[in-house]
Amino acid sequence: MNTKVNLAGVILNNPVMTASGTFGSGAEYSDFVDLNRLGAVVTKGVANIPWKGNPTPRIAETYGGMLNAIGLQNPGIDVFVERDIPFLKKYDTKIIVNVCGKTTEDYCEVVERLADEKVDLLEINISCPNVKEGGIAFGQNPNSIEQITKEMKKRAKQPIIMKLSPNVTDITEMAKAAEAGGADVLSLINTLTGMKIDVNKRAFALANKTGGLSGPAIKPIAVRMVYQVANAVKLPIIGMGGIQNAEDALEFIMAGATAVSVGTANFYNPYATIEVVEGIEEYLKKNHIDNIQNLIGCVK
Repeated sequence: MNTKVNLAGVILNNPVMTASGTFGSGAEYSDFVDLNRLGAVVTKGVANIPWKGNPTPRIAETYGGMLNAIGLQNPGIDVFVERDIPFLKKYDTKIIVNVCGKTTEDYCEVVERLADEKVDLLEINISCPNVKEGGIAFGQNPNSIEQITKEMKKRAKQPIIMKLSPNVTDITEMAKAAEAGGADVLSLINTLTGMKIDVNKRAFALANKTGGLSGPAIKPIAVRMVYQVANAVKLPIIGMGGIQNAEDALEFIMAGATAVSVGTANFYNPYATIEVVEGIEEYLKKNHIDNIQNLIGCVK
């Protein structure tokens, strides 16, 4: 039984990875999860300098999910290179670094710093709804997406994953722009912009007013967008959005995703990623499928 998948020449032992921002850089979950069992670990967003993130409160529970407006708090690339990469190198898993920035120059600086580091792929987060300076404009404008993708490709030594925002009219237009810019892989979807109001306090639940909605509530939208993009471009796709179990993951794979990321589920079930890996293996055995490639995009 072959569960290996290929992302732009990088071979993952299985298609299951973590979603950026939900798993740190692996260390805090390593007591629960054997990182060797994951196809890849996707790190929390890394910027050129430390970011404090948004004011609190910045997380709110919602029906079927959660809102977050963390604002990509992170210690910066220097700490990441010294602390997190050496930790992840101890495991037999691929390392995908999520890169964030407020300007094209910010992204370029991080990508250049990572050029000689032993990481496998770079996921460029152009679609975080909580970074007001640049992220929202990059991720919602096809010309901006094409241009920033070209800049990343000029500087990166690793294959580039462009992470797409669902907060757009036509996701395929954004995917085609990333493809035109030279992207190697696409990941989608990022969170949907949402809001919650505390009726007792008569105030916003988040200091930022809006936040990114994630969790099971967004899964049907994510599956639809992955299917649309898989049929619009020729790039491999990492599907994400509300995956809690193997059945959810298989929906994305059958819609056309080569790999999947588990995010919000990690917060309430730290074993979620491993359960998804084992569940996919069980599904393949039960249905006498010897190669996961036979399932990718099998639903037309």
